[in-house]
Order: sequence, then C-alpha cells, then structure tokens
Amino acid sequence: MSISRNDVRRGTVVIGLGNPIMGDDGIGIAALERLRDTWDVPDDVELVDGGTWGLTLLPIIEDAGAVLLIDAIDTGSAPGTDAVILRDQLPKHLATKVSPHQVDLQDVLALAELRGTLPDRTVAIGLQPAIVEMTSGLSDALRARVDHLVLLVVGMLESWGHRCTAKPEPARA
Repeated sequence: MSISRNDVRRGTVVIGLGNPIMGDDGIGIAALERLRDTWDVPDDVELVDGGTWGLTLLPIIEDAGAVLLIDAIDTGSAPGTDAVILRDQLPKHLATKVSPHQVDLQDVLALAELRGTLPDRTVAIGLQPAIVEMTSGLSDALRARVDHLVLLVVGMLESWGHRCTAKPEPARA
C-alpha cells in the first residue's frame, strides 16, 4: 500500500498576510490576531503570521492539507467589500521582478502548483482595501470590518469540518 503526499500532510493552515505599515495591506495580520484573541480553533488548525515572508511560506503551504489565506484583496469594489477567491481562481504566475529578492505570494502559489503540492483546498478570504500606502493602521472602513472578516474565516473553517468556539469575553472591572 502506497502513501500519497495528501496522507502525510498536516491539517489546515490559516495564513494572515500583509504589511501593517502599509495601511489596509495589514488586514490579514489584524484579522489573524483577532482570530487568535477571540476564537479557539482545533489543534489541527495552525495559525501563521505570514506577513511579507515570501518564499519562506512555500514549505508551510506545501505541507498543509488545506490553506486559508487572509489578505487585502483588490477587486475594484467599494472599500471593505468581502472577497473570496477559490483555488482555481487564485492568481498563480511567476512574474518578472525588479529585484531578485522580490518574491510575492503569487510566486509561492505558482511554485507549489508547478511542484504539484498546492493543496486542493486553498482559498483566499479578504476585504477590498481603501488605502495601501505607508501609514500606520487600517482605514476606518476596514477597521470596522475586522470582526466580520474573522467570522468569514471561521465560517470557512467550519465548512471544512473544524469546530471553532468563541472565547468568552474577559470580565470587565
């Protein structure tokens, strides 16, 4: 009996992406932190701060049984609009770079696809950014929707069979 790569993969990996000093580009990190603070996820769900890690995310993605990416997603919609992109719709290509050190998520997804290691269950969930420029913090439009984005992530995890439980709110003094 042979063991396929899918049989030895870890569980689900949730990766928060983005750069918090670039305004709304930090929504993935903000949502991941809120998820950690307000929800208990099962042991087979790993929460990863992917920030701007680039190629170092490749082994994390390749070893996962399922990948859920949280990010600012530019769809040309109104700021704060939900965006859900399924695996087959995710942009995956190797692009010409300004610098050999410049590697983005599209390159990581393209490499995993070429190597046959991109999990079948790979989804990106995010919000349309209002501002992506050097500034600290999210725009008002996205700050107001962080909890909503977390609920979208929890909903996807639960649709994949992971039971998530809201943490009790801390007692107020």
